Amino acid sequence: MNLLHLILPLPSPAMRALQCLCCACLQKKNKEVTGTSCIDQAAELLRVLSTMDPGQQLPPPEATTKAIAEYFPWNVRFQLIGLGFAFYALVFLLAHFLSSTLSPTYNCLQAKEKVFWNLAATRAVFGIQSSVAGLKALTQDSRLSRNIASGQEDWSWFNMLTATGFFVFENAAFHAYSFVFGSLDLALATHHFFALAGYGGGVMSDSMGHFVPMVVLLLEMSTPFTCISWMLLKAGWARSMFWKANQWVMIHMFHCRIVLTYYLWWTSINNWEVINKHFPLALRIIFFVGLLLLTFIMNPFWTYKKTMQLFNPVDWNFGNKPAPENNQTEDQADVTVKPHAS
Repeated sequence: MNLLHLILPLPSPAMRALQCLCCACLQKKNKEVTGTSCIDQAAELLRVLSTMDPGQQLPPPEATTKAIAEYFPWNVRFQLIGLGFAFYALVFLLAHFLSSTLSPTYNCLQAKEKVFWNLAATRAVFGIQSSVAGLKALTQDSRLSRNIASGQEDWSWFNMLTATGFFVFENAAFHAYSFVFGSLDLALATHHFFALAGYGGGVMSDSMGHFVPMVVLLLEMSTPFTCISWMLLKAGWARSMFWKANQWVMIHMFHCRIVLTYYLWWTSINNWEVINKHFPLALRIIFFVGLLLLTFIMNPFWTYKKTMQLFNPVDWNFGNKPAPENNQTEDQADVTVKPHAS
């Protein structure tokens, strides 16, 4: 009772701290527990609490998010966006120089196919970064998973900003490609628009949580396997067991993408009110329209095309050209360009 009388008059923060401390002491098993030891530890904790500003003992939930956002002022955000753009532009150029030196297949490709080859390699690297970020958000206990609507961390800001830099590069490369080679894939242009608009808008919002954007990045899990599939197909390895195994894994990744879109719908519906509170209206519109297109049009279509490609290896990015035989170069005839980036 003496301990109870000590606790009751205290302010709420100290009361909860002391209650937790005393319960921990009393719940220890196979050890002798005395009231004096608990009181001594409680007194020390009270001494620490007394040195703190009472208004800061229990900060509001938004305080941590605000503090993290303050680490990323606009000059830092622009620098990281520029870093993402420069890094993936460097990957693009590095893919060109390495392929020119090491790959006979690359040297036999047309100019537009070489550009697509380098873009595929660049997207594969981004797919690896995106998969790591998405899996971390989905599987680890963090501020993001504990507060889906407004939780942020320094690593999520880094991935948001560098991903925005990649999408700036991707849109610039895509539209330059379309202009130079006289082609335009409207569906792919729409896909790139939603990606850049969503993440570009996200880096301007300090209140928006990063759980949903990080999980959306996990949709890029199929991209590295798509890159491997296309490169091996161009090299004449479409009949090999390695290409078929990679194709099976890639198809499985596309099925996982479908499941992931369902999870995003389930998460959004179960957190509808808080998402409406912390996500700006424009970003909600972009997200849900994009998710609608992914769920009912893009993912089913791409999964179907990749599955058909397993049984009939053709380059459907460039006019459904049949896959060349192993160790043979393909015909260099001009083809209609219909690139696809998934």
